[in-house]
Amino acid sequence: MATTSSSVLLSNPFSPPRPHHHRFTPKNQTHLTIRHHPTPNPTSILSCNSVLRCCSFRNSKFQLRTSMGDTAKKTSEDDDEDEALVVGEDSAFFDLARQKISSWLLFSLVLGVVLFVLDFAWIDNSGLGLGNAFIHAVSELSDSPEVVMLTLILIFAIVHSGLASLRDVGEKLIGERAFRVLFAGTSLPLAVSTVVYFINHRYGGLQLWQLQSVPGLHQLVWLSNFISFFFLYPSTFNLLEVAAVEKPKMHLWETGIMRITRHPQMVGQVMWCLAHTIWIGNSVAVAASLGLIGHHLFGVWNGDRRLAIRYGEAFEDVKRRTSVIPFAAILDGRQKLPKDYYKEFIRVPYLTITALTLGAYFAHPLMQAASFRLHW
Repeated sequence: MATTSSSVLLSNPFSPPRPHHHRFTPKNQTHLTIRHHPTPNPTSILSCNSVLRCCSFRNSKFQLRTSMGDTAKKTSEDDDEDEALVVGEDSAFFDLARQKISSWLLFSLVLGVVLFVLDFAWIDNSGLGLGNAFIHAVSELSDSPEVVMLTLILIFAIVHSGLASLRDVGEKLIGERAFRVLFAGTSLPLAVSTVVYFINHRYGGLQLWQLQSVPGLHQLVWLSNFISFFFLYPSTFNLLEVAAVEKPKMHLWETGIMRITRHPQMVGQVMWCLAHTIWIGNSVAVAASLGLIGHHLFGVWNGDRRLAIRYGEAFEDVKRRTSVIPFAAILDGRQKLPKDYYKEFIRVPYLTITALTLGAYFAHPLMQAASFRLHW
């Protein structure tokens, strides 16, 4: 007869479970593991030797996993269930029933105030016009649009990545919401200046190649750009946190696009840069692409470093099951996609991204006209 035992384990994903001592060894083994998650929307998974069922406790902070039977007789089906158990968060999850009208009204108010201040203080020359002064100051460094383009990207990268690296310290000093306001209030104007300068100077510099007449190239470039926006980092979808309506958090995502690559923002930026560089074909586009890709490659290292500090062993578990290079973890067997993986993309945020991406494409003439009027 096989020796059997019964135990109940309560554990935190960031520390090993405490051992429990028992005075008896009954004949059937049952394990119940409750893992604490740092966010309020984890996916709870119940698995058995005979596959039971998956259920989500949307209002719970715990992830439950049960197994019954003799552990010496684990099957490959059990291994698949173990692979499906995630320690990270469910990316792009959006529960309409949990949304509050008051939160989205406050978000709209915050967005309106931000856009008004951005226009008055940075964009509109009849206001403070700080953006115009900033662009002219950087342009004084060189007559080369390539050098100016790289300088603008470098300034943005230092501010953006620098503040991201100081997030833990900053949030302790002034709080999560205040630090988010500081982060967005400095990064957003610099990003606008960089984008506007690129639009206005995208056909400057030295023409290196001209492929726009190649049949099918426009469609290929358009498709690449369209797909690149599906590689946005999942935190981008948490608009209430982005606007500090809800308390901002540093998330450890693991599902959805994260199964393909652990750094989707970098992959999407590379796709966008390659598509625009191939289409435009000049030295300004090359300079912009080199600067943006370099910034995002640094973000790969810096992002992993910050998540490792914040989440410890939980991040190491996610790192082992994911990859930086798209599909690498899937191809070498470290990441096993669920049978219904496509459902992780049939969600409100991705439907919204689809609509906004199509809208941005058709709004290109308006964006170009607005940028030209600034004379940056």
